Parts: sequence; structure tokens; C-alpha cells
Amino acid sequence: MAVRRSRRSTRFAPDFDPDFGDRALSRARHDIVIGRWQGVRDLLRGTGADRTAGGPARGDWALRTHRLRLLAHAAADSTAVEAWRAAEPDDPDAAVLRAATEVVRVFNQAIAAGRGAAVDRGRLDATVMACLCAADARPADPMPWVSLLTVARLYESGVGRAELRRWWDELRRRDPYNLEGHVQVMRYWSARWHGTHGSMYDFARDAAGAAPPGSPLPVLVQIARVEEYRYVVDAGRGRGPVRGFDQHWKHELAATEVRRTLERWLGGRPPGPVRPEEVEPLNYLTHAACWAGLRDVYGELFGLLQARASWVPWAYTGEPAEQFTRWRGDGRATS
Repeated sequence: MAVRRSRRSTRFAPDFDPDFGDRALSRARHDIVIGRWQGVRDLLRGTGADRTAGGPARGDWALRTHRLRLLAHAAADSTAVEAWRAAEPDDPDAAVLRAATEVVRVFNQAIAAGRGAAVDRGRLDATVMACLCAADARPADPMPWVSLLTVARLYESGVGRAELRRWWDELRRRDPYNLEGHVQVMRYWSARWHGTHGSMYDFARDAAGAAPPGSPLPVLVQIARVEEYRYVVDAGRGRGPVRGFDQHWKHELAATEVRRTLERWLGGRPPGPVRPEEVEPLNYLTHAACWAGLRDVYGELFGLLQARASWVPWAYTGEPAEQFTRWRGDGRATS
């Protein structure tokens, strides 16, 4: 006799796994929580390693950058990275992770101080030095330059154009299509930091246009749209709805750019399951397609993502699980 499963037991729930399905990363982050660093060391030694040449392989930089970013957030509230550095002071991966962790810590300090409060210049300069030391320790690795481009936003007046350009050139020399590095520079040039909405979109569209087929860089345009939305909503908080902003997601250019990203990125992407480093950018594209009302696009994207959700960008426009579930159901109903 078949057992009838209740509707409650089969109800869909999005998977907001902070490691995006990367089980090896989950184990390493758990090690950090319990004060161990050996698992982190082993993970980084095996991430991006070209077994034949003894160095990192360019094709694996995306995963390495992604893992280092999440490990740095986990390590920011612990002493694991300092313990690793003390035990193995010459390990270049420890230097790279420490630099990324210092960037997270200084951003946490800035958030705690509140919007508009200046961050201690000495602390920023020390973080920059940690990043430069990491770059010397691991010369081929793009991550120290991603870290530098990230912390640049916290300088009250930004950093000099020549310095920013040098950091940018060093990143591109190592990994010309590094998504995280491009996101950080795009945010630097946003209205929230040291630029304007126009300069942010110009950077995003130029990078998207120069990206090779299959690169995720075209999604920068959708990330920029989220950044503009956040800025306008924050500026108008407490003063009612933002007038004339209801078409932000769905006007003709926004919809066209969603389809363009789908074609340039996924049209050239090799077939296969979604990789951990692709989950968040795919959520950005899916979010944009949903709010633009492009059912054929978000139906396809939800089919690719399955239940793999990221908190951002859904959290900026409502309750993440509710939105992801509702739009996914709508997309499946029309497929």
C-alpha cells in the first residue's frame, strides 16, 4: 500500500546554503569555527593548483577567489588565520587569506561606526600593506589585488587614480575576467562610494561588452541595477516610496540587458551543473529577470538553479524565500 505524502512534506523550500553547495568549503569553514586552520590550509592548497606546472591554473581562479572571499568572512571573527600565520609564517596562502580577512574586518568596523563615519586611516593603510605583502608572497594570485580594490572604497576620498589603476592593471594581468574584482571596481565608481550611477553603469557595460562568450561578466549590469536600487531606497528611507522608480526593473533597456546577459554568459557557458561560484551571480540574473517580468528567461534560470538560492539580491526587494519560491512557481507554471 502506497503511503500518501502530505502536501506539507513536499512543499518547496529554497536552499540558502552559505557555501553554495561547496562541501569542502563547508568543512573548512567549520574548522575555523572550532579554532582549527589545517583544513583551510589543505583546501587552499588544492584550489587552483595546476598539478603539472606546480602553480595555480588560470581557469580555477574563479573558484579560488570565491572560496577565499567566504573563508575571509568566516575568519574575521576568529583567530584561526593568525594561528595559521604563527605556525607557518612562510605559507603564501596564509598571507593571502590574512589580507582578505583584514579587509572584511575593516569593513565590519566601518559598518559598526555607521554610514558617513571616517575609518581610521592607519588601519586602512595597514590593511593595504597586508594585501601588498600577500601579493609578494603569492605573485600569480589575483586575490590580493581583489582585496586592494575592495578596501579602496573605504578611503574617505578614495585612492589616487594612478594607484587604483595600478591595482586594477595588476589584477587584470593575472585574471582579466575576474568577476569579484570587477564587482569591487564597479562599486568603487558607484554613487554610494566615489562615483555616480552613470560611471557605475559605464564600467559595467564596458566590461560586459569586452567579456568573451561564457564569461559571467555581463551580469555586472544586473548587479549595477541592484546597487542603484539600494542607493535610491536608502536615500529615500523614511520619506515614503521613491516616486517614478517603479519601472526601474522593467523598462525596455533593463529587459534588453537581461536577455543580453543570458545570451552572452549562458549562451557560451559549457553545459553542466551550476558551480558554487556561479550561484550568487545566477541569482542576480534570475532576480533581474523576475522583476523585469521575463517569464521565459526566469523559467529557464530557475531550471538551472533548482533550489540553490543566495540571500543577496533577493533580500533587497523583500523576503528572500518568499520571492524565490513565488517566482520559481510562476516560472514552472509557464514552462
